[in-house]
Amino acid sequence: MVRRRWFIISPLLILAAGCSLWNGGAMPPLEVVPFVDVNRYMGLWYEIGRYPNWFQKDCVATTATYSLRPDGDITVLNRCRKKTLDGKEKSITGKAWSADRKTNAKLKVRFFWPFSGQYWIIQLDPDYRYAVVGHPKRTYLWILNRTPVMDDETYNRITAKLIEQGYDPEQILRSGRQ
Repeated sequence: MVRRRWFIISPLLILAAGCSLWNGGAMPPLEVVPFVDVNRYMGLWYEIGRYPNWFQKDCVATTATYSLRPDGDITVLNRCRKKTLDGKEKSITGKAWSADRKTNAKLKVRFFWPFSGQYWIIQLDPDYRYAVVGHPKRTYLWILNRTPVMDDETYNRITAKLIEQGYDPEQILRSGRQ
């Protein structure tokens, strides 16, 4: 019985190891910003755009509110409207923590135990007016702003840099506020 389980588990382990080593081509590792002042990052952010994902299906006017917890972790409150700006509000609360204390730019976020996701800050305005959050495999992306609308010049500068970072700006869904 133990041998039988090993025959099932060992190919899965080999496959998982192989997948973690495969880089999907010549894509360089995703770089994060040099440092994030967590206290300055706290507060309300408006989603300006995102890569499509299943957990935000039908969401418009999305916001994320981050607040520091006494234990040093972060409470994450995500809200959106369903389908239209007048639609029913949906919300979910989660927890985030720094996965890299040197930069604070690599966070782990959990909305459902035991699952957590990688939340990497890959662009950040020096005055914390906007932030761009990605995933090391470039499967997720969010453009966040301190106000509901971002000027075209800033948006174009962000998307130009996203191309350099291996993202496709054509895949970005613009927020319902634009």
